[in-house]
Amino acid sequence: MRLDRFLTEMNMGSRSQVKKMLSQGLVTVNGKTVTKPETQIREDEDQVAFQGNVLRYQKYEYYMMNKPAGVLSATRDGEEKTALDLLPSDHRRDLSPAGRLDKDTEGFLFLTNDGELAHRLLSPKHHVSKTYLVRIAHELSPEDILRLENGIDLGEDGITLPAHVTVLREGPGTEEREGDIRDNRKTLSPEAGEGPSFREEGLWIHLTIREGKFHQVKRMLHAVGNEVLYLKRIRFGALNLDSSLAPGEYRALTPEELEGLRASAEREQDKKNLIRGKKAVIFDLDGSLVDSMWLWADIDREYLGKFGIPLEDHKALQRKIEGMSFHQTALYFKENYEIPEDIDQMKEAWNRMAWEKYEKEVPLKNGIPDFLEGCVRQGIRLGIATSNSRELVENILRVHRLKEMFSCIRTGSEVLNGKPAPDIYLAVCAELKVAPEDCLVFEDILPGLMAGRAAGMTVCAVEDEYSADSREEKKAFADGYIEDYYDFF
Repeated sequence: MRLDRFLTEMNMGSRSQVKKMLSQGLVTVNGKTVTKPETQIREDEDQVAFQGNVLRYQKYEYYMMNKPAGVLSATRDGEEKTALDLLPSDHRRDLSPAGRLDKDTEGFLFLTNDGELAHRLLSPKHHVSKTYLVRIAHELSPEDILRLENGIDLGEDGITLPAHVTVLREGPGTEEREGDIRDNRKTLSPEAGEGPSFREEGLWIHLTIREGKFHQVKRMLHAVGNEVLYLKRIRFGALNLDSSLAPGEYRALTPEELEGLRASAEREQDKKNLIRGKKAVIFDLDGSLVDSMWLWADIDREYLGKFGIPLEDHKALQRKIEGMSFHQTALYFKENYEIPEDIDQMKEAWNRMAWEKYEKEVPLKNGIPDFLEGCVRQGIRLGIATSNSRELVENILRVHRLKEMFSCIRTGSEVLNGKPAPDIYLAVCAELKVAPEDCLVFEDILPGLMAGRAAGMTVCAVEDEYSADSREEKKAFADGYIEDYYDFF
């Protein structure tokens, strides 16, 4: 690399300023003064110093910014403030946003000079996911959610890829809301150019999309008769927005975060190898087939609350009962919480409480319908191995019109040992009349993955927010890891 280019990339000034520094003898290479701009250096090996201060060369830089409203996602603009205007004056001149956020949208903006990574993150081929915190004017109906998750026709821009909707029953968390509700309650119109107006009413949702069409989130909600009042991107690929960043602040990505982002860009890696040659696919239910892990915390608190028993740490409880059958879980509650009801009464109450939520509030995991249809077309047999009750499983499959696709359902109550023992997976395998090595298992928790592996099957971990604290363990243990079932498309 030419010395003047090195100095320019290190933010030492423009080409003309760098030449002046060199002519003044202010730059050394390996301890020797160099005055010629065209001098060739090995940027990764040679030691370049300015006035005695060594310059550490970094070819690429990566930043996470919490973009405030009113700022353009652009490198420069003659009249309006851009994201790069928020950086120090000596920032690298080759940095630029990877993708864009609308002027009135806040949140995660990725800045880099690594054009190859930026291209992979933005390429339609890769479909890197982006999650938004959205305040909408009124409640979404089940039909509205179904339309959003199946894809919305945006006219000339075509039909969107299926999205994923999560209704925030208690509103956004404290970290998400930091600074969001003080000064930024605005109505953001899906039509460009309309000004904001103050609005108090509304409902919070998370919306995950895989594209970046013009005003996409606003237009999608507008298409189902709703209105976006506030919009903030809180996740980009594998990374969540750092909650400590105030609007306008930024920081460099950590090596671990960069690795995660690169993994997002490589999501097209051939996941199909996991299923190639398989004769059966077996699913856990909660967190793997349906997005339901959150509801059991609500049910357990509500049920124990009937008897005046507080439940402060549900995740600790969940770790203790992971892999237990429905019946075993009831026994655990009976023994540890001194429930006055008998076991059958407990299970009946749980089934009733769960079904109300499953029927109205629990969606399928993103991409499941298309993935299942693809399996059926290829002649792959489908089974379910769950710790839940058979009654609930059959009702869920009926409501989502999936029952005919599955050849076998087994529950933890029908085998001797629960997960992580392999019993339930071996039982499904036997009923499907398929050898274990010809089966692929989808699980969202580590004990389930251990059960599938112990049965001699290929195991694939499924991303689920509820088990996020064991994400790295799941990735390390499983044969594959997916954010959702679109990873197979």
